[in-house]
Amino acid sequence: MIDQAITSAPVIAPYRVITGASNRLLAVERLAIMGLMFLLTGLILVNVVTRYTGFPIYWIDESAVYSVVWLTFIGASAMTRLRLDFSVTMLTERLPPGPMKIAKVISTGAVVAFGLALAAMCWLWMDPVGIARAGFDAREFAGDSFNFLYTERTQTLNWPTWVLYLILPIFAVSMTIHGAANILEDLELVPKAALPGFRLSDIDAVN
Repeated sequence: MIDQAITSAPVIAPYRVITGASNRLLAVERLAIMGLMFLLTGLILVNVVTRYTGFPIYWIDESAVYSVVWLTFIGASAMTRLRLDFSVTMLTERLPPGPMKIAKVISTGAVVAFGLALAAMCWLWMDPVGIARAGFDAREFAGDSFNFLYTERTQTLNWPTWVLYLILPIFAVSMTIHGAANILEDLELVPKAALPGFRLSDIDAVN
């Protein structure tokens, strides 16, 4: 009876893990996008009111800029999973179903390759191993490697710039996961997932 129970238990294939991670990540990105849009709107309104009353807050402009940066990268990652990224279909729409499927897989594979390359670049740039070897001493790390990432601070917020630059490796990893999930769907290894909360994903003429 135990052997029968083990045999009948569902097997979790690796591609299910990838698509599940992508869908959960997309749900987090949806909340992040909503929060950043709310934050950006609030910052702009406060900036307008304070400037109109003659008491401008000097750090709001920089806050709004970094909010837009994070919103852009997180939105771009979500658009990758939703297949709302830009695509040129002048050639692929004239191909038979077989070559069209291959072209779509190649296109999505290029997205994954770009995400992996960006992740590798961020690893070399941020050098977490190097900063750890320096005992997380930014000045010592900068003196040894001439990498001043961890010593720089923003102009008005006076925040460490590396904290704000974290969006780059986050974007690289999330885009890679979404691209891998899209490839699995293109290869028909998994059914196309329904993505609640994103009705725009059913728009025609997108990638």
